[in-house]
Formats: sequence, structure tokens, C-alpha cells
Amino acid sequence: MSASLPAHTIARDATRPKRGAPAWLREPLLHFLILGACVFGIDRLVADRADDPRVITVDAAVDTEVRAVFAEARRRDPNATEMDALRRVWLDNEVLYREGMALQVDRGDPTIRDRVIFKALNVVEAGLKLPPVDDAALRAWFERNRARYDEPPRFDFQEAVLPGDAPEPALRAFAAALNAGTPGDTRASLNAFRARPHPTIVQSYGEEFARALETSPPGEWRVLQSKDRLRIMRLETVTPPRAAEFETLRNTVMQDWVDATMAEMRSAAVKAMTDKYTIRYAGSDRP
Repeated sequence: MSASLPAHTIARDATRPKRGAPAWLREPLLHFLILGACVFGIDRLVADRADDPRVITVDAAVDTEVRAVFAEARRRDPNATEMDALRRVWLDNEVLYREGMALQVDRGDPTIRDRVIFKALNVVEAGLKLPPVDDAALRAWFERNRARYDEPPRFDFQEAVLPGDAPEPALRAFAAALNAGTPGDTRASLNAFRARPHPTIVQSYGEEFARALETSPPGEWRVLQSKDRLRIMRLETVTPPRAAEFETLRNTVMQDWVDATMAEMRSAAVKAMTDKYTIRYAGSDRP
């Protein structure tokens, strides 16, 4: 029997991620309303590009701006892959802005860049038509994207927290006391985590920690190294993965297919627009 912890024990359940929610990097035109309208609607970045309307320059000013906004939102600097995606979003929005201006959709919004982009994208979408899809094609798409729907293994675990920055010997001694069932530090508290999937454990604590926790014997307190410090953890239970059933999720899959197909068609349409421009990289750290 494990040692008792004080009455101020804290229970905390993890919020399950929304099924099928796309990663932000996957569909830049879907999230341009989030990043584009709020982030890249900066007229001064394009003011010096007005000399030749068919030349778009991605320069150090663009890199500086997108890096700063990403860092503010994510509390870290973007990596190389993320920087490429951010430049792609900025470039897509710049093309949409110029196409919108050429179509004169700026009427009524002469100084509001994000509205011009939004109107230009509406014009693009108005010319798109979804291809027909039958159950066989939809099922095949479901199988290709099964990772979005299968229920991953989930982990219930606890963390015993000592106050302050306790040294490793104190943490190991406390873990041993808990495993022996002897009274623990009365100042300690307990955090409980329920139904946490592997990706969220990695995000919070690191890959090495996730592997160590998930291979720990259930019910045993252990001192594990997370990405920021040592922690006293105990794995409780593991819920096995469960395969999704197409028939049960057919309506959800259909909507996801519509969203993904429209995103691909929008991207292709904007790419066709981009091909009309000369893209130059000047002063950017893009390789």
C-alpha cells in the first residue's frame, strides 16, 4: 500500500485532443485566417515591392516578422521546417492580396489587407468544384488517414511533487518511501493525469521521459528525467489502442474529406497564381 499524501492533493485530467484536428503545418490555406489575417496583415512589408507587381521578394523583414509572431504564440523560435511553412503562408497571402487588388476586391476596404486576402480567397473558392466521391473512394481515403481516427493508447499516471527544487537523493528517497508504504513528506502534493496519449506526454515531458514512463511497472513510483527536471512518477493503467470503424465515423470522414480536398484545391489554385510571379529571396536565411 502506498504512502498517504496530504489533503491538498490535486487531481487533474487531461483534455483529449479533438479527433481529426489537423496539425497547423499541414494546411496553410486553412489556417491563413488565424495566422494570415492576424499576423501577416502588415502593409509595410509590401510597400517597397510596388515597383514591379509581378515580383515578390521574401526578404529578411519577412523572416523577422514571421519568426517574432511565431515565437510570441508558441513561446519558442520556429525550426527550419516551420520557417519554410511560415514563408509559404506569407507568400500565399501576398499572392492572394495582389490578386485581390487586381480584381478590385479592395473596394470599401482600401487599407485592410486581411479583408482583401479573405475576399480574394472567396473568389478562388467560388471557382472550385469538389470531385464526386463514392463510398469506396471515401473508405480508401479513410484508410490512408486512419491515424486521424484510430484511438491511440492512453496512459493514466500520477506525479508526486515535493516543494522547491529538491535534489535527486531526496526525490529517490521519497519515491522509495512511497513504494514502501511509509508516510511521505507532508508538504508533498499529488497530480493525477488521466487518459493521456503518447504525443501529449512527449510534448509536455520529452521523448525519453515518455518511453520510460510507458515501460514502467504499473503501481511503482520511479524518479524519471523529463526535459526540464527529475520527477517522481507512477504509471497507473494503460488503455490499449482501438481501431476506428469507418461505418461509425462515415459522416465525420465525409466532412474531413471535403475539408482536406478543398484545402488541396485551394492550395493548387493559389500555386497556379503564384506561378505568374517571380519569387525572389533576398536577405532571407532560407537555404
